[in-house]
Amino acid sequence: MSTGAILTVLSNIPWGQVMENAPKVADGAAKLWGKVTGSQKSTGSAQGLGGSASTNAPTETEALRSQLLVLEASMMSLEEQMRASSELIKALADQNTQLVQRIELNRVRLRRLGWTLAGAGLLLLAAVGYLMLRQ
Repeated sequence: MSTGAILTVLSNIPWGQVMENAPKVADGAAKLWGKVTGSQKSTGSAQGLGGSASTNAPTETEALRSQLLVLEASMMSLEEQMRASSELIKALADQNTQLVQRIELNRVRLRRLGWTLAGAGLLLLAAVGYLMLRQ
């Protein structure tokens, strides 16, 4: 692909919309990353607290209950991460759809331009041929 065609494609991308949506996507990614790293830290600290919370040996029921609480907290964190990632994926998919539509429109325009230029070239070649034969 020539440099001119690449510049034409890049100039027809709706950069205003891309720039407008970029902070939303970046915020979503930051929130998702914060939740992922935060849940790993909180899970590690929750497990650490469970092991050193008391000097007495906990009963089996208490141990199971604390494990259940840790698992519930982990599950809620994972559900929140899944929701955040779904929103981020949706935003990225919407932007991707818009970009693909613009690229398809540019492809059609480029094809029309090519046919127009080919027709103009043939017309010019015919005119030059006519002028050469006329002399």
